[in-house]
Amino acid sequence: MGLCPTTRNNMLTEGIINIDKPAEWTSHDVVAKLRSVLKIKRVGHTGTLDPMATGVLPICFGAATKMSNQIMNGEKEYDVTLRLGEETDTQDATGKVLRSCIPPTFSIQTLEETLASFVGIISQIPPIYSAKKIGGVPLYKLARKGLDIERAPREITIKEIRLNKVEGNDLFLSVACSKGTYVRTLCTDIGNKLSVFGHAYTIRRTRSGFFSIASAIPLALFIELYAKGEWEKYVIPTRDLQTV
Repeated sequence: MGLCPTTRNNMLTEGIINIDKPAEWTSHDVVAKLRSVLKIKRVGHTGTLDPMATGVLPICFGAATKMSNQIMNGEKEYDVTLRLGEETDTQDATGKVLRSCIPPTFSIQTLEETLASFVGIISQIPPIYSAKKIGGVPLYKLARKGLDIERAPREITIKEIRLNKVEGNDLFLSVACSKGTYVRTLCTDIGNKLSVFGHAYTIRRTRSGFFSIASAIPLALFIELYAKGEWEKYVIPTRDLQTV
């Protein structure tokens, strides 16, 4: 049986909020902010988004935190801008450029064939600037100390990569993938296969399992509506997940 919404003093004490995460916020920042706003200790996210990334970040609170793994295991979708010609140490636009070149003009056929070669079960090495822990320490903390730790590759699944348009050195992609996929790394690997380097210039998550960007609420707007007492209609009962 699914968990049902419960109330205390006429206020919801459990549920899921589909937050549209703003740029420059960590997933933990969003959790901490909502824990403070909701005045509830049990608050958690359902899959880390990089600080530079925006989009779908389901937040569970109260008893709904029991559903976080179910949500986390769902397929993800992203809109991504892959910038060719530059490799960065973070594999995204926030990092230091390590190598660069002037990319040639690729045919659409060449680009689509290259993207298609990444569809399926592939091996991916987690980026050094990531929240993945080794020995209990996040990799990004080790990276900031100048340490380059060996990371074991892991299998992930790319269901689809769609080329939406090309503008200069930027490829605008839509990616559907399994949990645990680093879209930044995918961009770097695509650039390397094209022999011109590459990094993720923008990342926006448009779906995480049951939750889509169409129903996501910007964090700032949710906080504003909470202050007005108009927030509860944006809370999704956990029982709804049982019908998906």
